[in-house]
Amino acid sequence: QFQMAAFYEGGLENLSQDYTQVAYWYRKAAEQGDSWGQFQLGLCYANGHGVPLDFPQAAYWYRKVAEQGDANAQAFLAYCYSKGNGVNQDDAQAVYWYRKAAEQGNAWGQCNLGLCYAEGQGVSQDYEQAVYWWRKAAEQGDANAQFNLGVSYVNGQGVPQNYEQAVYWWRKAAEQGYANAQYSLGLCYANGQGVAQDSKQAEYWKKTGYSEWV
Repeated sequence: QFQMAAFYEGGLENLSQDYTQVAYWYRKAAEQGDSWGQFQLGLCYANGHGVPLDFPQAAYWYRKVAEQGDANAQAFLAYCYSKGNGVNQDDAQAVYWYRKAAEQGNAWGQCNLGLCYAEGQGVSQDYEQAVYWWRKAAEQGDANAQFNLGVSYVNGQGVPQNYEQAVYWWRKAAEQGYANAQYSLGLCYANGQGVAQDSKQAEYWKKTGYSEWV
């Protein structure tokens, strides 16, 4: 069933790409209790691939898998709660499921749990906890977390102010194409904050960041 879904999804084995068939085969697997099929069917509903766009159905299938302990599904279900996609918006439930995912090492869950702590959504605001979870995700290469960690070092929120550390993390994110980090790194070069002033590097990174935005 997965093989058939993959064939139709990728247009392989002389089969034309057909998301209706993709959803059909994932449903076959999902209804037999297969967690991968359930998760993929949730994604089909969330993106309207082969089925009508249906956030409640997406959340339904994510929950099936999340309750089996799958970290990706837990993070996706948390996002549904944070945005009110297919479920009633509930920051506390978002935190609950992000934490489940984060504690299993899911970088997206860690990054978003950090954001919940930074903004006081579903938990008491706690910048140290925000930094803790952003660092976990940043060390796995999550560019969003790397950028947020850099901002924390600039603002001295949850960590002592340290422009060198800000530059370190912004460079990590910038090298992955993260526009905000690229522009911020450019400003550091322009102002000589955390790095030796360098107008050429400043221009390069600011221009690169701007081109990513437009």
